[in-house]
Amino acid sequence: MTENTTAPENDATDTVAPRRAAVVINPMKSPGESFRASFFRLCETQGWEEPLWLETTKEDTGFGQARQALEAGVDVVIAAGGDGTVRCVAEALAGTGTPIGLVPMGTGNLLARNLGVDITDPVAASYDVLSGTDVTVDVVRATLDHAEDGNVFLVMAGLGYDAAIMANTVDQLKDRVGWLAYVEAGIRHLPGRPVKAKISIDGQHAVRRRIRSVMVGNCGKIMGGVEIFPDAKVDDGVLDVVILAPVGRFGWLGVLAGVFGKNTAKNASVEYFAGRSAEIELAHEQEFQLDGDPLGTAKHLAVTVEPGALAVRMSAI
Repeated sequence: MTENTTAPENDATDTVAPRRAAVVINPMKSPGESFRASFFRLCETQGWEEPLWLETTKEDTGFGQARQALEAGVDVVIAAGGDGTVRCVAEALAGTGTPIGLVPMGTGNLLARNLGVDITDPVAASYDVLSGTDVTVDVVRATLDHAEDGNVFLVMAGLGYDAAIMANTVDQLKDRVGWLAYVEAGIRHLPGRPVKAKISIDGQHAVRRRIRSVMVGNCGKIMGGVEIFPDAKVDDGVLDVVILAPVGRFGWLGVLAGVFGKNTAKNASVEYFAGRSAEIELAHEQEFQLDGDPLGTAKHLAVTVEPGALAVRMSAI
């Protein structure tokens, strides 16, 4: 991550106007009114103005609220929720220079985990944002089925098996056991037919495979701390692509060996690629997800990295 040396100073002698934060919060993930009161009090004690408090809705899961915060001229926009809230807020902030702050309240909290943000205490995470400095990270823009507009993601995108897991995880189980609910969904979806795919990196000649899943990563770690993209760094200007192609009755054992033994012998069930862009074309539609959010089905995905497009306000430690 690249530190932005122009981040605001915390010098009490400065004569600049007090800073103001906006909180874009998913009310379904909120720990309750006590957090709101604690955050307002924290702003007061840290010399910040009263914050702008914006709740997401089913119709607008963070993008519109983040745009409203930008129009209000706030100094930082805090995404308080899960990975979906973070992604929607980041989509509005990417390229603007206004930093995002992370207050994790979801099940995965994948970007926060990859960046080392406190995921256990929302108030402590809030303090780290208000007293922190800015670093810049990459975002990846994904376009489905040749659409005119794309969406950004910060952690990973997937077509196929992994997206089916996200789309079919039981919410009640997720509330009870957290990320282990994804394991249960993964076991249920192990049976299935591969799909023919063409994958091109940086416009080069496409490779052809029969796959169960193609994933594009901006960070290394996914659910359960599994480092499925071992070389991925959130600020290296490179996206990482992994193809899962189990073959035969025990094919998934080959996938496990390929994922958890990445530096051992060559494994045809798991292949890694890297570049600044990628294009994936499938023979027929598969489930699609961005940062854990299922977004329907698609058969064509184009992704391009945007280096250093997002500023993140976080603890310097």
